[in-house]
Amino acid sequence: MDKTIISGIQQIGIGVSDVQAAFTWYRQNFGMSVPVFEEAAEAALMLPYTGGEPRSRHAILAINMQGGGGFEIWQYTSRTPEAPKFIPQLGDLGINIAKMKSKDVEATFDLFNRRGLNVLGGLEKDPNGKFTFFVKDPWDNIFQIVSSTSWFQKRKTALPGGPNGAIIGVTDIENARTLYSDILGYDEVIYEEEGVFDDLKALPGGDKKVKRILLRHSKPREGAFSPLLGASEIELVVASNRTPKKIFEDRFWGDLGYIHLCYDINGMPALKANCEAKGFPFTVDSANSFDMGEAAGHFTYVEDPDGTLVEFVETHKVPIMKKIGWYLNLQKRDPKKPLPRFMLKAMGLSEVKD
Repeated sequence: MDKTIISGIQQIGIGVSDVQAAFTWYRQNFGMSVPVFEEAAEAALMLPYTGGEPRSRHAILAINMQGGGGFEIWQYTSRTPEAPKFIPQLGDLGINIAKMKSKDVEATFDLFNRRGLNVLGGLEKDPNGKFTFFVKDPWDNIFQIVSSTSWFQKRKTALPGGPNGAIIGVTDIENARTLYSDILGYDEVIYEEEGVFDDLKALPGGDKKVKRILLRHSKPREGAFSPLLGASEIELVVASNRTPKKIFEDRFWGDLGYIHLCYDINGMPALKANCEAKGFPFTVDSANSFDMGEAAGHFTYVEDPDGTLVEFVETHKVPIMKKIGWYLNLQKRDPKKPLPRFMLKAMGLSEVKD
């Protein structure tokens, strides 16, 4: 059986009410300035999560040339996207927070405060002794700024790089690790603690007792986009003394908030067999090649033990330089081999500058 290669977090899906305004804000404040694709179409394959009907949407996949994953900025156009009917608390089930990597967390903190962004609380140290803080965007999504040494291009800016992880609310850490550690490769425990934590106190529910575990992958990622996507981490959080709510309870995928965590992979048949053997069957499967105009591939979804959606994308075609029509067919390459740096850098030629 062929091996599955996981190259890293390709993107985090974010449901918003105004895709263009969100792209502008993420570009200016998070450096997510390179649109890999932009498309208005129907989400025809997500029926299990969209009320059984195809739904129209407008999406932009934006990346940061410093490295990290992208944002799939996603807006319904056939219906008004719904917000949660409650204020999600730390440990509620789903993606609570996206992690954004920074070369200098203190400098990013100072920049965001000078810009008047909605910084939650102060600069604190996490259980690993690293500075961190949280910021909220205009659509009520919370982001954690974390220290990282994994970079594709180091630019002279205090802006963060792309997303390099997420805080995910779960009911049972060991159950969740069957997916996140055994399948996704986050096999290294950086810390595992229970209590009330200073670095979380500015969050909704962050003043309550929680269990938390920070996971990283001990082996470097391989594959075409691994130099750009870089190293990543997952933090699982359990609310200790309350029954957590599902953040997307009675709502659709694509509504407001973090809709999925997506991994760039190669070897979908082997991944399918591994997921099924461990109790995570594909709930959505594009079967062959989806086409998003400027990009194409094979995508699937699984649910973690609490229903959080994890997407896998095997990229077949990607735009390198759209202005001259340079698209790369990835199906004929050695799947382990990273793309040449000049080719990955060329994706930045479509960068939107303000």
